[in-house]
Order: sequence, then structure tokens, then C-alpha cells
Amino acid sequence: MEVEVTVQDYFLTTLRSRSDAIEQYPNPIPTETWEDWFYQWLETMTPSLPPAPSYEISLRLTDDTEIQSINGYYRNKNQPTDVLAFAALEVDSPPLPPEIQMSMPLYLGDLVISVETAYRQAKSQGHSLTTQLAWLATHGLLHLLGWDHPDEASLMRMLNQQEALLDRVNLTLQI
Repeated sequence: MEVEVTVQDYFLTTLRSRSDAIEQYPNPIPTETWEDWFYQWLETMTPSLPPAPSYEISLRLTDDTEIQSINGYYRNKNQPTDVLAFAALEVDSPPLPPEIQMSMPLYLGDLVISVETAYRQAKSQGHSLTTQLAWLATHGLLHLLGWDHPDEASLMRMLNQQEALLDRVNLTLQI
């Protein structure tokens, strides 16, 4: 299985001119690490994945201002949030013939994470920014794969799966 992760670190590029911001929010996760993590997470989730020769995901790391704008536009919530997931698999389109489907990567969707919000969450929960970003990425990934949490029971299943995915890449959440 191949996994291609496109990482757009808008957050870091917008803050390059502010050295204080770079020190406060260091870029803790290189692109290669993101690619490895998503590969391992998708490998874990293989039974629930549609068959494809490879998978693609877009990850955008941003700030509160941009995620608030996106959240307002797509969800009518004019406030920052920690992670947004835009699942490509939810789009209504006719299914491709199997021979075509198995000849191209399957695009799973887009994840947008606010590094500023993740930083505040990590600080208040007593763990690293790296762990918080990975936690938010697993949450968004599960949404891309069709998971949801409309009630307490489904939320607990999702949170347990997120913990299992973090364990897979040797990260633990200290709650």
C-alpha cells in the first residue's frame, strides 16, 4: 500500500517573519514523519478502507484566523476550531469501473488543523504539541474514513480508535 500525504504548512510560512511565534510554535513534525504516520494509520485501518492501489490525503497546518474563516464558510460557525475534515468519499459521484478504480490513487480528502489551537490544547492537557497534532490528525482521518460521533457511545469508540492509532506510532496521550 502506498500513501501520499501532501503537507501544506501555511502556519509556519505565515509566521516566518515573527521569530517569537516560531519559538512558541516550533514545527515539530517533518513531512516524512506525517507520511509515515498516515501510512501506519491507514495500514491499521485497512479493513475499513475501500480497495485502492494507493491513498492520498491533504494536510494543511494553519492558524486560528484561517481555520475560523474555513469553519465559517463551510460550517457556518464563525469561530476557530482545532481540526476540520473534508471527506472526498462522501461526495456523491458514480462509482468507477473496478479496473479504473484499481489503477489510480484513492483521494480520501483534506484535513485542516490549527496549530495555535493545538498548542493551547497541548499546554492545558499537559502533553507535547507533537502529540496533540497527531491526536487531531487521527481524529480527522477517522472522519475522512466515515467515522462520526453523534452520541456518547460512538464518541468513545472513536476516541479509543484514536488512542490505538497513536499507540501504533509510539505516541501516548496523557489525559
